[in-house]
Amino acid sequence: MLEVGIIGLPNVGKSTLFNALTRAHASVSNYPFCTIEPNEAIVAVPDLRPYELARLVGQERVVPATFKFVDIAGLVRNAHKGEGLGNQFLSHIRGVDALVQVVRCFTDPTVIHVETTVDPVRDAEIVELELTMADLELVERRWQRVSKVAQSTGDPDAKAEATALAKARAHLNAGQPLRTSDLTKEERERLKPYQLLTLKPMLLVGNVDETAESHEIFAHLQTWASERGLMALPINAKLAAELAELSESDAAELVELYGDEAKALERLIRAAFSLLDVVVFFTPVGKEVTAWVVPRGTPVVKAAGKIHSDMEAGFIRAEVVAFERLKEAGSWDAAKEKGWVEIKGKDYEVRDGDVIVIRFQPPQRR
Repeated sequence: MLEVGIIGLPNVGKSTLFNALTRAHASVSNYPFCTIEPNEAIVAVPDLRPYELARLVGQERVVPATFKFVDIAGLVRNAHKGEGLGNQFLSHIRGVDALVQVVRCFTDPTVIHVETTVDPVRDAEIVELELTMADLELVERRWQRVSKVAQSTGDPDAKAEATALAKARAHLNAGQPLRTSDLTKEERERLKPYQLLTLKPMLLVGNVDETAESHEIFAHLQTWASERGLMALPINAKLAAELAELSESDAAELVELYGDEAKALERLIRAAFSLLDVVVFFTPVGKEVTAWVVPRGTPVVKAAGKIHSDMEAGFIRAEVVAFERLKEAGSWDAAKEKGWVEIKGKDYEVRDGDVIVIRFQPPQRR
């Protein structure tokens, strides 16, 4: 399952945001390193399409698309050297697919700040530097090893890997995260097994409060993020967590009062999901409509394997129609009559919103 890590300095509201997202009641306390082991929760992607599809094709149940949020312990200056819970933090974060960095923009003086003052740009730069330095240490070690192999053996794969590592090393040495580098697609693929932190897509969340001052502070973070090609969203994590505890009817009454803030979590979930660069396709099988998540560019035969290995092994063809066209047609049979249901071979790349029926030959069981 794809994972998004929630990161940031201690006491910036990571666990509060996690609670709001998941209603999982992760511990929240006013001291650093309250979160030691990462909290994990599976979150459904806000998407009405599978529910509309279920009505169209007469299915009884819907299994929505999901991904995992992981709330990871806060890091401090020199985390890459093991300060605070640095080593543990970095080991947890390497396994996630994308990052959401929570940055403090709220002004409550009763909540301790590890850097003593509220300055979101400084805080974001601390986190970015720690991730960059951690990547540099890993790349440096690997480059020294691979470059020796490439020089002594002349192995073309080792040479190509050494070249990619050298390019990454130079960029990191300049204090720049790898997401801003000019690494080619092939070079990025060669570096992928290292799970480099600054190659992961990242979204910034400015944790604001109700005050105008807090939103002015967030504006500085937003400018900093924009200059680096990053998205920054303002979210009142405390308010969002309180709203998440209410019943649906009580929460609905507050939506008008709080306006956009009441919908902030939905925007965050959508934005975090989009970081993963995936597509969602749907299968109406039996009594269920299921939403499946696969990386963009996935061949339909591999997507079939996600449903069941027998489907990949015995794949014959896929019958595919875009959700919007199926919705326009009103039914699967009507879409077929209009010629909108297409037959696709195993190399067809699944697109977001595809409704797919896999035809396959079940293997012979002995």
